[in-house]
Amino acid sequence: MLKKLSIIALTLALTTSCVSKKIYTDLESKYANLKKENRKLADANEDLESTLNKAKNDLAKLKQDYDNTLALRNKYQTDYDATKSNLDNLKASYDALEKNSSASIAANSKKNRELLAQLEAKEHALAAENARLENLKKELESRSQRVAELENVIASKDAAMTKLKDAISKALTNFEGKGLTVEQRNGKVYVSMENKLLFQSGSWAVGSKGKQAVKQLGEVLAENPEIAILIEGHTDNVPYKGNDQLSGNWDLSAKRATAIVNILRENPSIQPENLTAAGRGEFAPIASNNSSEGKAQNRRIEVILTPKLDEISKLLNEI
Repeated sequence: MLKKLSIIALTLALTTSCVSKKIYTDLESKYANLKKENRKLADANEDLESTLNKAKNDLAKLKQDYDNTLALRNKYQTDYDATKSNLDNLKASYDALEKNSSASIAANSKKNRELLAQLEAKEHALAAENARLENLKKELESRSQRVAELENVIASKDAAMTKLKDAISKALTNFEGKGLTVEQRNGKVYVSMENKLLFQSGSWAVGSKGKQAVKQLGEVLAENPEIAILIEGHTDNVPYKGNDQLSGNWDLSAKRATAIVNILRENPSIQPENLTAAGRGEFAPIASNNSSEGKAQNRRIEVILTPKLDEISKLLNEI
């Protein structure tokens, strides 16, 4: 899949000046598939959180079962101790009565046999509960360890994304407040750049300041090869009125996203298979298009950084 994404990005780069409608239609279809895959990643992240909560609930239930079994074992131990004490008392009585009456001795013998049988049954029950308790203890320890490992991996991923967000903010500090924002939410990092920082109206050529910002972003991304990078182009709802090279806002947003990918690919340390370019047109606004300020916010490039979840998926399969 990543190899296909690279081919798509290369195709877009080679056809920047003039692209047939069929190629763009094919690319839009491939982007739709990429969008579904990106959604699957988001759903997988939610499933991971859900599975973690379920694992915690199962762990709590197992702990309750362990506590109940421990209480039952203690009860059996108490019964066993009481029965043994009773047996000892009867043995003492037996010794005292042995001199007095054979009938009493016979009665005590019978009672002793009954008590011995009860004692043996309680010993078996106690041994069985001890074995079950030991198995529950081992399972509880194993589940606790796996849940702890899963929590540590998720925490590590979140910490890595926080570190990445801080590194990007530091690298782009000269651009923040000038049409660039960096946010972390839902386990991802979002770098949003308004078009005023990158493009002239109706153009997909990146200006000098925009190139500088993208290259500085690329220096940080090059140090994080385990991050998937999705570049989305967005427009406002004003219809595109440029030349015949583009069919509308969707084409324009795709070309702008591809232009950012091309700048990032100039950094040889960034793996092309980690890059995806996508055009969203006017269909994912973050502000109202009823004002010039809102339209300016909607005309943007979003770089969405997502951690790879292979390690977490492996742990989930073991729980």
